[in-house]
Amino acid sequence: MALLLLVLAGAAVSAATEQTGLGSEPTADELGAAGYTVFPDGKGLPEGSGAVSEGRAVYQQFCAACHGRNAEGDEAAALVGGRDSLTSERPRKTVESYWPYATSLWDYIRRSMPYESPGALSDDEIYAVVAHLLHLGGIVGEDAVLDKETLPRVEMPNRDGFVPDDRPDTD
Repeated sequence: MALLLLVLAGAAVSAATEQTGLGSEPTADELGAAGYTVFPDGKGLPEGSGAVSEGRAVYQQFCAACHGRNAEGDEAAALVGGRDSLTSERPRKTVESYWPYATSLWDYIRRSMPYESPGALSDDEIYAVVAHLLHLGGIVGEDAVLDKETLPRVEMPNRDGFVPDDRPDTD
């Protein structure tokens, strides 16, 4: 079913491109990436792994220019700090204060970062930069190595800050 939807999406984009002269037909890799989902329990995470120490170098190369040398924020939002600030007068939505699942962080980075070239990081680099960010936020130790087994087990500080939507139409 997912493959059919991807094919139909590609056909729709192709038709719109022909009509408007804008855009380009997506490649098979682009369509595959768009249909890839990582769930809170880790379902959908790929093979690979990354350590905090490896993530430090990836972060400095691809993230620090926008988020600051220590993820404190610069051109873009801060990624660390703000823990327990969401109910304050000045809430700070950061990795450690807001995100309920570490797997969602992995998925977001995979889809959206680095800003100027989303999707440019390898799976190992994403695991590593997530490990580094979680370490900066005091969530994992300096020796942490994350992969599809260990990442879903990371307990985020705001995991209980969200209420599950149990309405029947939200399956």
